[in-house]
Amino acid sequence: MNLDELKPEGGRKPLILHVSADFPDPIDGGKTKVIRTLLDLTADKFRHRVISINRQSPAPAALLGSVVRGLGSPKLETESQAFEWGEALAYRAPGRGLFHKTMLRQLGDRIANSVAGGERPDLIVGHKLTVDGIAVMQAARKLGLPYAITIQGDTDTKILSARPDLRSVCRQVHLGAVQTTAFAPWALDAVEATLGKRTGPVSVVPCPTEIDAPRKPVVGGNGLLSVFHLKSHARKNLSATAQALRLLAAEGRTSHLAICGGGSDADMAAARKAAGTAPGLTFEGSLDRAAVGARMNAATGFVLPSRRETFGLVFIEALFAGLPVIYPAGQAVSGYFDDCPFAIAVPPDDPRALANAMARLIDEEAALKAALELWQQSPAAHRFTRAAIAQDYAAALDKALAPSPTLVTGAA
Repeated sequence: MNLDELKPEGGRKPLILHVSADFPDPIDGGKTKVIRTLLDLTADKFRHRVISINRQSPAPAALLGSVVRGLGSPKLETESQAFEWGEALAYRAPGRGLFHKTMLRQLGDRIANSVAGGERPDLIVGHKLTVDGIAVMQAARKLGLPYAITIQGDTDTKILSARPDLRSVCRQVHLGAVQTTAFAPWALDAVEATLGKRTGPVSVVPCPTEIDAPRKPVVGGNGLLSVFHLKSHARKNLSATAQALRLLAAEGRTSHLAICGGGSDADMAAARKAAGTAPGLTFEGSLDRAAVGARMNAATGFVLPSRRETFGLVFIEALFAGLPVIYPAGQAVSGYFDDCPFAIAVPPDDPRALANAMARLIDEEAALKAALELWQQSPAAHRFTRAAIAQDYAAALDKALAPSPTLVTGAA
């Protein structure tokens, strides 16, 4: 056995198999790095292996043929390749949720067969309850292994709302997991309101960011700021932000708001169209990663009323950069800052409320930044550092690995 697979006290590190559709791999290297970062941060305590899944839509003719051969249900087809974390797996399944449960159960069988041919993991983790979780529950039951789940608020609440027919199987996933981790309190609350409250261990662990060293807030900022890729302007609710600026201008307040974010010429054209002639709004272009903290620190306040947001790392980055924030109520970082004046929740579909919040960022800049500076030195802020997140996520996995009184086996 390789020495790096041993715990410091000489014991074997637990082997954890992660199944995720949000893990950069050779098939799609542009996926978010949140899950990968969590694994990096806890690699000293666990051996992490990954099956990175990638759904690909089959051609209509191929789908029809598969349905015929499967006597009404398509048969799963997969292709895979090894990479440094484990296996990058492409599976063909129709879009728009067609045969969602059927295809994911077959994917679970495929995962179980893959695991059976190698070292048996101590735990399987699915990183989206309503997607990866269905496959992971199927695989775990076939193998007689425990499984844990990550709740990702955007996708999981969207699917649970749009697909009541899937709630039964998702409830099984939710209640049958030995441990559940949510990235934000609101996501856990929303899922439990739909699927029932768990009796097993639950952890709320923020997403890790590279910007977790506080910068002292500076009063007298150079205007409001928003940061996002212009391709996402609709999701980031640029049109509502522009409308809020118009409302302020109608009251005789012309406020400056800079949009930092890159994109193609088409992305820029679409963003400019969405913004219209909003007074005071400018596009500064892409921002080098190393310059993000300084640009934020120079601003008055941060504005991003996204329509849908699982967590929103940029809000935490702004706070550590010394910048009070406006975030979408009921999502993103909701539940972390309920009593904090420097973090203002606004309904994404209410430009009037957004305009009022933007006015607060400007009018109360000194007071908000003073409160933020106190928070930056508090245990509440430390919770969002990489060191604390590593400790908390490791503790969540330890809970999942703890002996369970019962383990349900058999096919789902």
